[in-house]
Amino acid sequence: MYADHTFDERHLGAPGLAHGGAISAACDDIMGFTLWIARTPAVTRTLTVEYRQPVPLHTPIRLSAWIDHESDRLLHIAAVGSFDDRTYFTSSGVFVKVDVAHFRRYADLSTIDDFFANFTRTD
Repeated sequence: MYADHTFDERHLGAPGLAHGGAISAACDDIMGFTLWIARTPAVTRTLTVEYRQPVPLHTPIRLSAWIDHESDRLLHIAAVGSFDDRTYFTSSGVFVKVDVAHFRRYADLSTIDDFFANFTRTD
C-alpha cells in the first residue's frame, strides 16, 4: 500500500520543515489504509515514528505501508516515508482488530453498514 504526499505550510513545524505531528498523522493514516488489505476493521493501539531526517516542505514523499504480521487479535504494521532513495522517517504500529459494532457507538448508524459493506472478510 502506498500514497504520495507533499507536506506544505499547513503542516509547518520548524521553518521550512514538516511538523512531526503531521508526519505521525500521515503514518497512522497510511497504516490505517492497510486495513483494507487485511479486510478487517481495527483501531490503533500504538504508533511509533522514527524521524530519520528533517522533511522539507514541498518535497513529494512516498508513504509505503505493509502488514509485518498478524495474530487473531493484532496487526503489526510498518511504514516508511521516502523520496529519491532517501528515507525521511519510518514507523511501526500495532492495531487491534475490532468488530464493526465498535464503531456503532460513535458514528451515525446510517453510515456504518455502507462504509464497511466491502471491507470485512467473507471467507
